[in-house]
Amino acid sequence: MKTEICLFVTGLAALCVCFPASALAEGVLGFSPERADQHLALEARYEGLLTAENLRDWMQRMTVRPHHAGSPQAKANAEFVAGLFESWGYDTEIETFHVLFPTPRVRELRQLKPVPITASLTEEIADQDSAAEALRREALPPFNAYAADGDVTGVLVYVNQGLPRDYEELERHGIDVEGKIVIARYGGSWRGIKPKVATEKGAIGCIIYNDPRADGYARGDAYPQGAFKHASAVQRGSVLDLPVRPGDPLTPNYGATEDADRLSIKDSETIMTIPVLPISWADAEPLMRTLDGPVAPQDWRGALPLTYRLGGGGGTVVHLKTEFNWDLAPAYNVIARLDGSESPDEWVIRGNHHDAWVIGARDPMSGLVSLMEQARAFAELTKTGWRPKRTMVFCVWDAEEPGLLGSTEWAEHHAVELREKAVAYINTDSNARGLLSMGGSHSLETLAAQVAHEVTDPQTGVSVSERRRAYRLVKGTADQKKEARDRKDLRLTALGSGSDYSVFLQHLGIPSMNVSFGGEGRGGEYHTSFDTFDHFSEFIDPTYAYGVALANVCGRLSLRLLDAEVLPFDFAAAAETISKYADEVVELADTMREETEQHNSLVEENRFALAADPTKTYVAPDAKDPVPHLNFAPLLNASNRLTTVADTYGVVIQPVLDGERALGRNKRAALDRILYRSEQALTREEGLPRRPWFRHQIYAPGFYTGYGAKTLPGIREGIEERHWDETQKQIHKAAESIEKFADAIDSAIALLRK
Repeated sequence: MKTEICLFVTGLAALCVCFPASALAEGVLGFSPERADQHLALEARYEGLLTAENLRDWMQRMTVRPHHAGSPQAKANAEFVAGLFESWGYDTEIETFHVLFPTPRVRELRQLKPVPITASLTEEIADQDSAAEALRREALPPFNAYAADGDVTGVLVYVNQGLPRDYEELERHGIDVEGKIVIARYGGSWRGIKPKVATEKGAIGCIIYNDPRADGYARGDAYPQGAFKHASAVQRGSVLDLPVRPGDPLTPNYGATEDADRLSIKDSETIMTIPVLPISWADAEPLMRTLDGPVAPQDWRGALPLTYRLGGGGGTVVHLKTEFNWDLAPAYNVIARLDGSESPDEWVIRGNHHDAWVIGARDPMSGLVSLMEQARAFAELTKTGWRPKRTMVFCVWDAEEPGLLGSTEWAEHHAVELREKAVAYINTDSNARGLLSMGGSHSLETLAAQVAHEVTDPQTGVSVSERRRAYRLVKGTADQKKEARDRKDLRLTALGSGSDYSVFLQHLGIPSMNVSFGGEGRGGEYHTSFDTFDHFSEFIDPTYAYGVALANVCGRLSLRLLDAEVLPFDFAAAAETISKYADEVVELADTMREETEQHNSLVEENRFALAADPTKTYVAPDAKDPVPHLNFAPLLNASNRLTTVADTYGVVIQPVLDGERALGRNKRAALDRILYRSEQALTREEGLPRRPWFRHQIYAPGFYTGYGAKTLPGIREGIEERHWDETQKQIHKAAESIEKFADAIDSAIALLRK
């Protein structure tokens, strides 16, 4: 079946070539026509240096043992990578931070009623896996980092995916979770949202399980016969409150150096206050089987062979106990630099983390080995006489899994220098066979689109851009199909959270991108003990061809940023996207107003019905406060001005891009600074409401989505949470930031017109 689909997509992708590209896509953004040909030749030489065997060999070497933060293998891997960078000629150091990383001491889960059951909480290891012995000896057991110590007993309630809307459904059934323990299935949001919302609703404990409907037997054969979860497999993971602030929970806004001042654990705002425990579906099944109460809604039901019920009636009572070792662990960040020949104080930064929950072949080693191959190939280019104009910085982060700790602490510690020097940050994490995925700052969208046209998809032979577009023409939503017909070029998605770009983009305002391939190398190995070299090599990317493709994409992005005559920022793309976001929040407010009016009308009708017939037992819901007519004029005016200024910049810079006008070195350096620091204009020092660490006014993770992005977050979440006065203030603040962004572009225009 997969082969047939791929052949069909390939055929469509071939047709995509005949569609006209945008005007900008016809050249190489940032280069004059003469220099563009030379640069494309350099990229071709770079591509020819990439070797899949290196990726396979490095991954095999670095996945022999578990390498969670603070483990001996984490240090050994950091030293191995640093040694390679040094041998390739990079100025390399390991910069160590000391971060809070709790590890489990006690994990207990027992059902007390209706029948006594003790959960095994044990993840079976596949004997056939080459890492089996090391896993049994060194792997941390399944746990949720930054859950609270706790010893609680309570009635069990099934809350589906544990999102706010799920609790609304429970309320409609008259079920309250206060003083109770909830059980939620993975999916729908980042895992940390589940205990966060449970705590807000008064629950005293949270259990999270993997339902086989998502990544178990309902999807395919279990490992080792297939790629998916077996009965005892468990997804580990952090429940740090990332939407409030990533990074070390004890050192907010500054680096966790050895002698740093630290908060007490009780004063940290990002550590959960209730016990949380992840379990397998084998341990979840007997708990779910005994639940009483109403039958769960259709979309709450998974693939366990039982009737899904909501519980809450007292029929199922469980005891949950967790205790942790609340210790500091060293986080070993590898930083390798190749100084630029012309502008050494302008840095292009490329990052991927090296720590894992267990073995971590796919997450993160599949991305790390691509970064390493990019660095090796760059070093080979220097032997032919090439030297980047700007400085290349490779960063291999530690302690990403617990909460983006290594990258956040490094960036907070070097914040002043990064705001001055960082041109852009390019991030990768996990990688697999399939389609190209790119998200990031929309001023980099044209750069990304052009690179995607240059890289060939290993499976289909067309460009990775054409393959993705063809897939959307066949499999996309109605909106995606329309855009694929109307637009040839790749569009960047907005970034939320979940990887190391967060501190660069959303805290410091550094233009950032996140890049990966995926969609075909599917499995259930995420954060389990069987995310191993054997699993990856059999099911995810057997030939490592997509690891090479990732190195190709990220290498070309880096080379263009390093060597461009004018930094390849396209503000028209950013203006178009911000305008789209502005229209969306206006529409959101209008839609909520209509829905509220309909809801309140229904409430009133039900009250009349109850008054006419007192025998009815229906309980009418409460009326909602009406949605006021908010003043979006400042936002829309700022967006319109940004569009005008961005278009003007495109006109003024064109003679330079066409090679008709040369810029002196001083003017070029001044223009560079304006361009790469313009993103900082979209940040505000006070940050977003209730989470000041997030300063970017256009992109942030959702307060109740975690990984998923919220655009114009202060406005959008103000509307969703019905904080009308706050929303109006956020409209003005976002408008001010967009105006400052336009001012920065205006200053570039003025410089070019001198």
